Amino acid sequence: MPAIHLRLGAFSAALAVLAVTSSGALAQKKYDIGATDTEIKIGNIMPYSGPASAYGVIGKTEDAYFRKINAEGGINGRKINFISYDDGYSPPKTVEQARKLVESDEVLFIFNPLGTPPNSAIQKYMNSKKVPQLFVATGATKWNDPKEFPWTMGWQPNYQSESRIYAKYILKNKPDAKIAILYQNDDYGKDYVKGLKDGLGAKAASMIIAEESYETTQPTIDSSIVKLKSTGADVFFNVTTPKFAAQAIKKMAEIEWKPLHFLNNVSSSIGSVIKPAGFENSQDIISSNYLKDTSDPQWKNDAGMMAFDAFLTKYFPEGNRIDASVMYGYTVAQGLVHVLKACGNNLSRENIMKQAASINGLELGGLLPGIKVQTSATDFAPISQLQLEKFKGEKWELFGEIISGDVGG
Repeated sequence: MPAIHLRLGAFSAALAVLAVTSSGALAQKKYDIGATDTEIKIGNIMPYSGPASAYGVIGKTEDAYFRKINAEGGINGRKINFISYDDGYSPPKTVEQARKLVESDEVLFIFNPLGTPPNSAIQKYMNSKKVPQLFVATGATKWNDPKEFPWTMGWQPNYQSESRIYAKYILKNKPDAKIAILYQNDDYGKDYVKGLKDGLGAKAASMIIAEESYETTQPTIDSSIVKLKSTGADVFFNVTTPKFAAQAIKKMAEIEWKPLHFLNNVSSSIGSVIKPAGFENSQDIISSNYLKDTSDPQWKNDAGMMAFDAFLTKYFPEGNRIDASVMYGYTVAQGLVHVLKACGNNLSRENIMKQAASINGLELGGLLPGIKVQTSATDFAPISQLQLEKFKGEKWELFGEIISGDVGG
C-alpha cells in the first residue's frame, strides 16, 4: 500500500508543479533570435572613425553601462552581450554592419545606431526584417513614423522641434534679424533648416539672407564662415557636427564675426566642441538641452548626477566627464534597460517595440527636471522637450521655461 501512496504523492506533486508552471512566468517565456534564458544579444553601430568620430564615445559609454548592469546581475537574470561595430559615418558601411549584426551575429535588435544618413540607409532593411532599430541616435523627424516604419524609433528631441524653438526666440528678441545658415548637406542638416523656416513662417524668406552647405568629406568649413560673414548677417545658425562646429567657432573668432550664434544641440558638448574651440571664443552662444550639463555646479548634490559620477568612477574612469556624449550614452542606455525590464520573459522583437511604445512619464537621472520620456503606439518620439541655454564663462546657463516643440512624423 505505501508504494501506491508514494506514487500518488509524486503524481499530485507533479500536477502541482505543472499548474504553477502553466500559470506562472515560466510558461510565458518567449524568445526571438538573440535572446535566451541567460543572454540578450544587442547590436550597435557607431562612427568610431571618420568625420563624426567624436560621437564614438557614446558606444563606449553604453558598453560600460551594460557592464555595470551585468555586474549587478543583468536584466531579469540575463546578461547583456553588446556587439558594437564601426561604420565611419559611411552609409554603405552601415548597411554592411547592420547585415552582419542581424544575419551573422543574430542580435535581437540594433540599439542607438548613430547618424541620420547611416540610419536612413538601413531603415527599410530593418523594417523588412522586422528587427527593431531602437532609440536611433539622431533627431531627424522621420524616425517618428510608426505607421510606415513600425520597427524604427527615435530617442532625442527632433531637429525640427529644436529649430522651431530657436525661430520663436529670434522672432521675439530680434525680429529684424538677418540670418545666415551653415548646414551639413544631408537629411540631418536639411531637417534643421526646414524647422527654422517653418518656425519663422512668412518671415523666413526675408530674414534668411544666406545658406551654405558643406560635405562631411571636407577637411574644413573655414571658407564658408568667411563667405557668410561677408553677407552682413547678424544671426548665425550653426547646423554642424562636432568637428565642424569647433572649426566654425574658432574661425568666427579669428575673423571677428560676432553675430547672435545658435548652435545645434548635437554639437553643444563642452568636452568635444566648446573646450577645443576655446571658452573665450564661445561666449553667449545659444543652444538647447534636455540633459543635465555635467560641468554645471547646480547639479553637484543631485542624486542623478551622483549616480552618474559613481558609474564613471567604477565602470568608465577613462570617460571624459564634460563630454555631453558620455551623459547621452548613459541616459539612453538607462532608457533601454527600462524597456528590457518591462519585457519580462517575453523577449520577442514584437514585445520589445510594444514596451518601447508604452513608456509613460519615465524620469531618468540625466534628464533635466521636468523632462520625461513619453511614447505611445502612435508617437515614436520619446523626448520632445528642451530648455534654452547660453554659454557663459566655462559652462552652459539654462534660461527660460522647458519648451515643447512637437512636430509630428
